[in-house]
Amino acid sequence: MVQPITRDMIDLKTDLTWQQHMKNAIRTSQGLASALDLPLSEIASGDATQPFPLFAPLPFVSRMEPGNIEDPLLRQVLPVAEEKIQAEGYLKDPLKEDQFSISPGLLHKYDSRALMIINGTCAIHCRYCFRRNFPYQESLQSTGDWDRAIQQIESDVSVHEIILSGGDPLTVVDDRLTELVQRLDQIQHLQRLRIHTRLPIVIPQRITGDLIETINETRMAITIVVHANHANEVDESVAHHLGRLSQTRATVLNQSVLLRGINDDPSELIELSQRLIACGTVPYYLHQLDPVIGAQHFHVPIQQGREIIKEMRTRISGYLVPRYVQERPGQPNKTPLE
Repeated sequence: MVQPITRDMIDLKTDLTWQQHMKNAIRTSQGLASALDLPLSEIASGDATQPFPLFAPLPFVSRMEPGNIEDPLLRQVLPVAEEKIQAEGYLKDPLKEDQFSISPGLLHKYDSRALMIINGTCAIHCRYCFRRNFPYQESLQSTGDWDRAIQQIESDVSVHEIILSGGDPLTVVDDRLTELVQRLDQIQHLQRLRIHTRLPIVIPQRITGDLIETINETRMAITIVVHANHANEVDESVAHHLGRLSQTRATVLNQSVLLRGINDDPSELIELSQRLIACGTVPYYLHQLDPVIGAQHFHVPIQQGREIIKEMRTRISGYLVPRYVQERPGQPNKTPLE
């Protein structure tokens, strides 16, 4: 019989590696209920976890308020019955990424930029994820797949920036990630490297010395885009490790998704921006929710989003206000919504 996870077992002072935290992540509603002192009747979701299972590492769960079913971090990972509703306009592939695939795991959606989906493993399963139905089995799963993608990039001199995505690219171990960055570094027409990751927020221990060394040694201009939606995600450990990132060669940006019941309030987003900038991370994008099947209960009307941004501008400095944008399939860039 598997021992249930309790609050006493969630201890960030232990010397666990990020890989161990991934291995020990909560994978069931029962586990969440036990860890958060919640009645299972309040948190059970039946078959809502399939085919997109619950996955929540303990460092992230530790920031949730015990006994609070409305906790904004819990709501991001908790499967609910509403995910089974077939809402009009919500699609499996809302950004039509299949139309932009030029080889397995390599997308070319925008001029001068290409995106490599280098793995299908995520740091956490966010219930609003636009790739929750993505066919990762067709992506870059091995070094041989990387070979084909790199050859494609080498042959297209119009590509000046490469974006590493997933899944989460930082779930690739340091040795392999360093190998990939070094190979990209040898492509002379690549000028910029961007890494989109939620791991520094979910499991801040992922910011290792080897990762920092890789960041500092690439010749390319490098940007790390992290993903936090609520101020409670940025605790002392996250702030410390984001501060370490900000002291590297990398520019560190944050992107959020506007989510009903989580951050659809100017005060919440202001607090998030203030915590981020204090640890060297610039609030960059606030995304309108992508209409992916299963996420309709997170929808915030665009007009409400505009009002939130308008109020933020009256209360904090302009550089703390993220750009409110939406990604629309076929458009040459993200669409500003202000």
